[in-house]
Amino acid sequence: KGKNCSYERAIEEAARILRGSHAPLIYGLSQSSTGGQRAAVALADQLGAVIDTTASVCHGPSIVAIQQVGESTCTLGEIKQRADLVIFWGANPAVSHPRHMERYSAEPCSEFLPSGRGDRTVVVIDVEETETARAADVFHQVEPEQDFELIWRLRSLVAGYNDGKATGAERQLANLMKNCRYGVIFFGLGIAQSHLGHGTVSGLLRLVAELNAHTRFTARRMRIPGDVSGADSVLCWQTGYPFAVDFSRKYPRYNPDEFTANELLERGDVDACLLVGIESVSEFSEAAQDWLSSIPVIALDTPAALQEMQYHVQIPTATYGIHEPGTAYRMDETPIPLRKLVDTILPSDEQVLADLCRRLTR
Repeated sequence: KGKNCSYERAIEEAARILRGSHAPLIYGLSQSSTGGQRAAVALADQLGAVIDTTASVCHGPSIVAIQQVGESTCTLGEIKQRADLVIFWGANPAVSHPRHMERYSAEPCSEFLPSGRGDRTVVVIDVEETETARAADVFHQVEPEQDFELIWRLRSLVAGYNDGKATGAERQLANLMKNCRYGVIFFGLGIAQSHLGHGTVSGLLRLVAELNAHTRFTARRMRIPGDVSGADSVLCWQTGYPFAVDFSRKYPRYNPDEFTANELLERGDVDACLLVGIESVSEFSEAAQDWLSSIPVIALDTPAALQEMQYHVQIPTATYGIHEPGTAYRMDETPIPLRKLVDTILPSDEQVLADLCRRLTR
């Protein structure tokens, strides 16, 4: 069990750990705000550290796919106003994003869809029947790890080829896609974390691009809770890369799988870690968690955060949108201002990171 100490003592000890590290890792950022994320990048640059976001354990493969083939995208407001065909693929928003269907995708009435749910067709594609599937008009069950094959059969059907291997349900799905006025595919980790990873997402994005020869069609990732979209955006702004950025050579280098946090920890290539938000430590592999527990770890997060392990230094921080103002990015990359509601004695993670930078320059 740790010991209570002053804020100044915690900063001093955290700075001592980071100063003595030869291969530090800064990870997390999705519970932060734009200012805190920018401060984390500045600290990584100063230390020559690797900085990675929670995207690497969720939609990292999707980001790689977007870099390769591009993305036909939109805002949630456009979907709310226009989408008469809504497809959830490898996602269960009834559980993971409880008000998504109510506010943006399946149910809201709009100028172009005045009857709301009655004007929309909702399709779910998943390996098993989920809560979202039970609320859908069409449920298409796909065998585990067969999404890639289904995508390619749909691409053939959309292009007008039929080799006889497609089922009647697949032909019906292709016709729904081609004949809607505005379609959107929301895809989740069931696609992004499949065994083919970015290859499956690349195929899905190509399918969406090809559907635009027939109608308006878009795709959106179902991001995990928090400001992971903002973390991606800030890293792109500051370094040119969205995640897995290495500053060890005093300039930013990008290489998923080499510089992603889980893989670095699995290989034992990290000797100290600063967690800016501890929410996704449980998503690491067992080998990565074992190595993380063997090295000095500094953790910044709100007092309510679920603690997965003991940390060498733990500094509780304020919550953006409650104790601190800031900016967060919605899952469609739309910036949302966060307002302060109540006072707190806790510092923001931006303040903690800035204090660490100042202490390390002494």
